[in-house]
Parts: sequence; structure tokens; C-alpha cells
Amino acid sequence: MLTTRTGIRTLTPADLPEFLDLVAEDPVVNVFVDYRARTTNLDRRWLGGEIWGRFVGGRMIAACHAGANLVPVQAGTDDVAAFAERALTARRTVSTIVGPSEPVDALWSLVAGEWGHPREVRRRQPHLELAGPPAVAPDPLVRRTERSDLEAVYPACVAMYTEEVGVSPEQGGGADLYRTRISQLIARGWQFARFEEGRVVFKAEVACSSPYAAQIQGVYVAPDRRGEGLASRGMAAVAEIVRAEIAPVVSLYVNEYNHPARRAYDRAGFVETARFSTVMF
Repeated sequence: MLTTRTGIRTLTPADLPEFLDLVAEDPVVNVFVDYRARTTNLDRRWLGGEIWGRFVGGRMIAACHAGANLVPVQAGTDDVAAFAERALTARRTVSTIVGPSEPVDALWSLVAGEWGHPREVRRRQPHLELAGPPAVAPDPLVRRTERSDLEAVYPACVAMYTEEVGVSPEQGGGADLYRTRISQLIARGWQFARFEEGRVVFKAEVACSSPYAAQIQGVYVAPDRRGEGLASRGMAAVAEIVRAEIAPVVSLYVNEYNHPARRAYDRAGFVETARFSTVMF
């Protein structure tokens, strides 16, 4: 059903081609929603939420992923206002608002009064891309993880998540669910690590991918091994494998204040193409 005042309706599988055309206007920045659309066919049963489209003159001009993550897509000022209105009238399922800084900051300003205090707001996060060979020699010891690596890699995954997010993924009885998530990444060939004497000293994962790009998450170096160049060489290795076998461009976004990580990505050859913001509840 179309909301006439805002021109918004929930997308269905029939809208997939037009939605993918919209996403392709900035395909690397929009890789998360591209991945979600392709893997679910915009079917709400698999999305675990909805994707809203905003239409003007019968043409989709913007969209917004609305599930655990609220993610604006190609949204200008009027689009953001319309999506905020929709978000405030829908049942809230959102734990994170994330995406390009301008629409995310505007969206948050419009819903903040109703949604209360977030756990953290991270603005101006550099969005980085690598579309060619890395600038440093890849670490030859970085490889895809295998099922037999789960017990060794799982503690590093928990440590990375806890350090990055501020809470353990095992909190509230979430250990089994998080272990299943790591197992799925390994099964897909989406996790990479360097092991030394059975211990993970570097790791990274593919979070999502499309025909255009793959987004990296969960980059981690063991605390006692930081400052040795493991991250830059490790990311060079990950980028080479990903670009050869998964997607032509490798992307990620990083906290503005994380200067060691930013230096490592810069050395590996990543370049900034946008800024993201993240609001976490």
C-alpha cells in the first residue's frame, strides 16, 4: 500500500529489478542492501524486516532497509524525512542505523526524540575501497579458515566483537548464535586468518558481497602483536583473495578515531570514497 503523503510502500519481489537499478547508482557504498536484496529476493519472510521504496511519478527514487539495521539508500533530504515518518509509525526493530553520514545523521535527528538515547553514535567513519592490486606485499600465511579452525578462531572473533562494539556477543545467552554465525562464515569461505602455533594473530571476514563489491568486517590483530604490520599485509592478502574469487572491489568502513587501523588500511592501498555514520542502540 502506498502512503500518498510520502510516496512510500514496502517493496516486494516484483520490485527487485528496479531496486537493484537504484542500488547500482552507488554499488560499493550500497553493497549491504544489494546483498540483502539478492539473497532474499525482497521476500519479507527471508528479510526479517522490510525494504521501503519511495516513488515519485511511478519511479523509485530512494529506499530504506528496515530490519535490525535501518539503512537509507540514495536518500536525499525529502526522502529521509519520509522514511523517518514511516519509521516512527512502524514497530521498532532497529538496533543500528548505518550508512552514508548525511542521510543517517539527518534520519537520526528526526527520530531521536522518540527513540531515546543510543548506546553510541559514531559519525564520520571513513568508507574505504580497494579496486586494484594492494600497495604492500600480501602476507603469505593468511588463508581461508576451515571447519577444523573454529575452536582456534572463535575466541579471536569474540575478542574483536567485544572490543569493537563494547559488549560481548555471548552476552544474554548469545554464544550459540554467534558460534553459528562464525561457522557459516567459515563454510562460505568468507573468513581469513593467520595462525601461529595454533593461535590467531590476524583475522578478517567478508560481511556481504554483490557482483560489484565485498565488504570486510571483523578485522582483528592480537593485542600483543599490534604494530608489526600484520594488519596491512593481512588485509592485502584478504583483498587479493576476495578480488580474485568473490568480488572486484573490496570495501570497509572504520571509526574515524581508530588511527592505527586507518594507517594500516592506507598502507594496504585502500582509499576513502565516502563517510558513514552508525547509531547503535
